[in-house]
Amino acid sequence: MSSPDPQVRAARNRPIRSSPARGPVVAVTGAASGVGALLTERLAASEEIRQVIAIDERRGDCAEAQWHILDVRDPAIAERLRGADVVVHLALDLDLEGDPVARTAYNVRGTQTVLTAAAAAGVRRVVLCTSTMVYGALPDNELPLSEDAELRATAEATGVGDLLEIERLARRAPRAHPGLNVTVVRPAVLVGGTDTALTRYFESPRLLVVAGSRPAWQFCHVEDLCSALEYAVREEVDGELAVGCDGWLEQEEVEELSGIRRMELPSAVALGAAARLHRIGLTPSPAGDLAYTMYPWVVSGSRLHDAGWRPAHTNEQVLAELLEEVSGRHTVAGRRLGRKDATAAGAAGATVALLGAAAVVRRARKARRRI
Repeated sequence: MSSPDPQVRAARNRPIRSSPARGPVVAVTGAASGVGALLTERLAASEEIRQVIAIDERRGDCAEAQWHILDVRDPAIAERLRGADVVVHLALDLDLEGDPVARTAYNVRGTQTVLTAAAAAGVRRVVLCTSTMVYGALPDNELPLSEDAELRATAEATGVGDLLEIERLARRAPRAHPGLNVTVVRPAVLVGGTDTALTRYFESPRLLVVAGSRPAWQFCHVEDLCSALEYAVREEVDGELAVGCDGWLEQEEVEELSGIRRMELPSAVALGAAARLHRIGLTPSPAGDLAYTMYPWVVSGSRLHDAGWRPAHTNEQVLAELLEEVSGRHTVAGRRLGRKDATAAGAAGATVALLGAAAVVRRARKARRRI
């Protein structure tokens, strides 16, 4: 038999990489957009992941993933999850402008269905994503909070009721489905293509500060969230995991870095106006959202740190990216204004808008009395 040529010998002598066939098969719901799309691309490019199953109501851009098009509330999802080792459930509706009843129905029913389907399909781990908002923003919160701190949030802020219900489902699932491990990842204020009541706070011409409050700001870049989710997928860490930048920024630091001046209001005025404006449909944000701009809800993130994970971004860097992202947008009391409305508001936009909103409230009251 003739000897192989030099190229063949060289190929045989190259070090053999560890085969990805030994890695997990990972299913990602909500894979076509947002964090789900970023995570799907990241996992598909990883040599430590054998295969990615992407699930959404439309096909995304990741050609390397195996796509299944369906609603996560469809019980047929159990068949699509068969063969997966890990499921990352990111199909959540957190749209500020959406119908809250429909949003809750989608979020809660979707999570219930995914957990039940994962257990039926023999999946060993489900990773859920909520928010550090579930700890609640309270004046007596420690700085920072332990990840084991009690979840003291209420359902008064946008989407928080849904997140608390998802947390409850996460605690119940291992008891209802023995052998199923559930990991919950809780990011801080998420930045990077996101639209929340907290990112809209930085679209205002003035930063509303409630007199006597003690805000503390901790951010989480979407890329850092994806890297933390990958840690959970690879089973390098489990349990309840807080994700965010190290440390936090005081309100004065935020104002200095952003260059946006504050508008300070008494607590009764700010909370009362927010409640009335939301009640008559002028703003998408309920009064409960204000608490998260008043009191600290910073979390240490010690579990991920102990596992070797570190954020790639600082709070200062993420705030700078957020300010660049929202540049040109104009929001007052959580309501995004068009260009014409923003121009009409002028330099004292926040003050004018609040006075105008108060006038609307008074007119609405008078109209009701006439009826």
